[in-house]
Amino acid sequence: MAKRSAPEVNAGSMADIAFLLLIFFLVTTTIPKDSGITRKLPPIEENDEDVIIKEKNIFTVLLNGKDQLLVEDELMEIEDLRQAAIKFLDNGGDGSCSYCKGAKDKKSSDNPDKAIISLKNDRQTSYAAYITVQNELVAAYNELRNRRALEIGSKKGFPKMDYIAMEKAYDDVKFPGNREKLKEVIEQIKLDIPQKLSEVE
Repeated sequence: MAKRSAPEVNAGSMADIAFLLLIFFLVTTTIPKDSGITRKLPPIEENDEDVIIKEKNIFTVLLNGKDQLLVEDELMEIEDLRQAAIKFLDNGGDGSCSYCKGAKDKKSSDNPDKAIISLKNDRQTSYAAYITVQNELVAAYNELRNRRALEIGSKKGFPKMDYIAMEKAYDDVKFPGNREKLKEVIEQIKLDIPQKLSEVE
């Protein structure tokens, strides 16, 4: 009896099918994009002199490994951090800040230009707590900048525009107003209330 040959499977189109599947997955798959914290680093200064900063001009924020917040050596809830930072930044202790509306406490910061917020966290600090603290501190700066923008903007031809709206308008290429004048106002606000947020290792 003659041996019967096994039927062959036609694999000629397998490469085509694999190629089509590969294209399908490449086209339909979305790659998640990680977003980080945007920070603009200060320029490198050639000056070797040590800068002397008064202790009262530093607002210390410590975040431990258990996500507990210690602000100026006192336990604080994260919800209260923004108002505490605003109170510190807006103090105007030396009287040189004409737009500060704080308590003018001599034991607190002199003016927003000299005020520095120092943030320190442990290695065990959770990422969520770290981001929340960062958001609250940046929100404190933005709240003061918004208030300053409403004060300056009404005089410079941009009434009822807060700082965030001014930045969005400046980035919009279709903005109908004077972009150069708007840029000057934004720069003035940044000079009046500079964001000095230091992260200590």
